[in-house]
Order: sequence, then C-alpha cells, then structure tokens
Amino acid sequence: MVKILVVGDLMIDHYIWGSCERISPEAPVPIVKICKETKKLGGCGNVVSNLIALGAQVGVLSVVGDDALGTQTAQLLKSRGVADEFLFREKGRVSSQKSRVMVAHQQVLRLDSESVCSINCNDEVAEKFESVVEDFDIVLLSDYGKGVLNDYLCRRLIEIATRHKKRVLVDPKGADFSKYSGAYLLTPNKKEAALAVGFDIKSQGDLKAALHVLKSKFALSESLITISEDGIALLGSGVGKEDSHVEIFPALAKEVFDVTGAGDCVLATLGVCLARGDALRSAIETANLAAAVVVGKVGSADASWAEIEALRGLCDSTQNSNLGGFASKVVTRLPDLTGKKVVFTNGCFDILHFGHVSYLQKARALGDVLVVGLNSDASVRALKGETRPVNSQGDRAAVLASLACVDFVVIFDELTPLELVRAVRPDVLVKGADYEGKEVVGSEFAGRVELIKFEEGRSTSGIVKKILGE
Repeated sequence: MVKILVVGDLMIDHYIWGSCERISPEAPVPIVKICKETKKLGGCGNVVSNLIALGAQVGVLSVVGDDALGTQTAQLLKSRGVADEFLFREKGRVSSQKSRVMVAHQQVLRLDSESVCSINCNDEVAEKFESVVEDFDIVLLSDYGKGVLNDYLCRRLIEIATRHKKRVLVDPKGADFSKYSGAYLLTPNKKEAALAVGFDIKSQGDLKAALHVLKSKFALSESLITISEDGIALLGSGVGKEDSHVEIFPALAKEVFDVTGAGDCVLATLGVCLARGDALRSAIETANLAAAVVVGKVGSADASWAEIEALRGLCDSTQNSNLGGFASKVVTRLPDLTGKKVVFTNGCFDILHFGHVSYLQKARALGDVLVVGLNSDASVRALKGETRPVNSQGDRAAVLASLACVDFVVIFDELTPLELVRAVRPDVLVKGADYEGKEVVGSEFAGRVELIKFEEGRSTSGIVKKILGE
C-alpha cells in the first residue's frame, strides 16, 4: 500500500438539500424547504477522499481554526480513517466551510465561512513535515488559496522534501507559481497556466511555449497542463525548446455531468500511480481514466480502481482506432450491467437519418441502457449487395456512438444478431413494427420483445436512390 502525505487547505463541503414550490412574497427568491443536510471533506479533503478510494494510506497536514468547525473537520477526517495527528488548530482562525443550498440537484446559493489570511504557525508546520515526510512515498500539495500553503511554507516544504528525495506534486493556485519552484510537477489547467506564464494559450504553439516556460521558470522535473475536454498535455523530451514536443493524452469522458473535483482526482491518481512505480505517461493515462469516471458523476466524487479498470477495458476493446472521443462506447465486451434494465436492438444504420434517430430514442426510453448491435461491413455486403455499405463500420459506429440515446455499440459479423442477443440477454429486445407476426431472432434470450413503428418515408435505400437520381 502506498503512503501519501497531503498538505493543503482543509474545508467542509456542507450541502443543504431541499425542494422549492414557490417564490417568497418578501423578495424574488425561492423558498426552500430543507429535506436533509450532509457534510463531507472539501478542499484538499477531496484529494484525500480520492486517495482513499484508490486504496492509499493517507496522512493530512493542515491548519484549521480553534472553533467548532475545526472540530467537525477533525471528526470528518477520523470518519474516513485518517488520523488528525498532523492537524494544527490556530486560535482566531475561522475554519473553512462552503454551504450549498441544492434544489433538484441544482445549486441555488452558496454561503462561505472562512479565513483566507496566511497561517501564523509556519515553522511548527514545517517542523512537523520534516519529522514525518520520510514515512511517505510522495507528497501532494493541494492549494486552494486559503492561507495554508503561503509562499514561505511552500518553499520550505519543497526544500525539505527534496532533501529527503521525495517527489512533490502540486495543484497550484493564483498567478504566481514561484513558491512552487523545485516541485516534481504542477497540474494547472489552461487558464491557470496562462496567468502564470503571462500570455494566452490559444494554439498548439502557445501550449508548447507555456509548458517550456513553466518547466524552466519554476525548475520543474516535468511540465504538464490539463486542457479540459481535450485531456492532458505533457512536454515531451528534447535537448532544447526546438526539438522537444508536446504529447496530448486525450480525455476519455463519455458524458460530462459535473467537472467538480476533476482536478483533485487527477492529482490524487497521479500521486498513487507514481508512488507505486508507474512511469509518468502511464500515470497520466490512468489519471485521464479516473477523471472520466468522476465527471460522469454529480458533485465532488471519487473514482475506484474497479471503475477505472472497467473504463480502461472499454477503451482497450474498441474495434476502430479512428473512433476518437466515441471510443468508450464502441466495445467488444460490455461492462457489468447488473441492476440496469438493458434494451437491445440491431441494424446496419448505413446512412443515419431521422427515422433511425427517432427509433433509437424510443428504444432507449424502454430501459436504462441501450446496446446497439451493428452489422459489420462484411455482413452488410452479404445482406445488401456489393455496393453497400456506403459508410464503413468504423464511421457508422462512431456516428451511432455520438447519439446521447445510445450507450454501447457492438459490431458483429454474422447475418443475424442471434449470438449477440444470447450474450447480452437483454430485458427488452426491440425491432421495427414490420416484424409484426414474424419470428424475432433471439427473442428466446430476451425478457420481452417490443416493436417500434418506423417513420414513414425514411430509409437508407431511399436516400441512396435519391442521390443517384433513380
């Protein structure tokens, strides 16, 4: 088990969950009826939660106020199995709490309670850090700009860690990154990096220049920038600026529900992977997978190894390397769908048209997950003739995968989807209404069969004839 020391701003994420049915007569604001309240670790505590989800042993070094919220913060740490022995309580400091009022999963108000001035116990924190750092494999600095990781303390911690030959990974904050000088790497997003280097990052050339500036100006061992939906950019090896290159590790998220905590997840995953001996590029690939899991959930969330490896399996099993961002939907092996109501349908879907989309949307409405069996190019030729398909199986799979109503696409070579239906064993097998009174292949392996009426006048064959003027 890897041991990781997290230093940063601890806070409490307080959620007030309620419902709203009317507007206040006193002011144009919603009246929220409170249903429940929850509290969880926030700030660098979200990094801690991600590390715990990945099985790491975690130590937390931070400073909170000598107040009731500080006591609650310590209790929340203990509830996650993390000792509060490295937690300093500073008199006069107000512990951080973010209170969010949530209605129908939407945040309608946030109330902050906190101190944002620099801590006064810098030397005590540094001394504690030096006394324990040897017990950990790697150090993560999670800076939320609340005063714990001030300029003086950051520099001391990195200097101490370097003496003890411990790598330091930093999630930075603010426009001045000089206090992080000497760290192994930073994980700024594009906006943060642009502020630090002093110019906008609008092109690949700008990105490469920014990576160089970060590495040279702040004496980093490695230089990377998280680039939102595009993934993570890493400065590749090279003797000088001109012969180095930028490596892009694409983001892998299928659907993005909430980006909250994605940066914390990346920092935690990189830390765990590097601590266990993974190469940096492998660690970045895993961090991208973890981030894809997290942004597919609502609120600050964690990614488990099971979820990461399941997504890795989906991506590794794609049949066409040109599927781009849709690769995680096109699979040869489905993930565990236990507890989900699975709907299955199949077809050639050669030239996708409104009739197809309407049909697939109606099919998806019948359950929780829609799996589409797609005839391969060979099987389409056998069914439709040598002039078909118009579009290759890779292109057809990518187009289907781009639809929000389609969860997974599986390409099959047989003339019928019998073996595929046998393997999937869907709760609902969907076919067109033209199968009324006919035998539906694979029906014996499905919970039930549903027939959906096609949109009149829409067909791929009709489109092809129209194009050819027939």
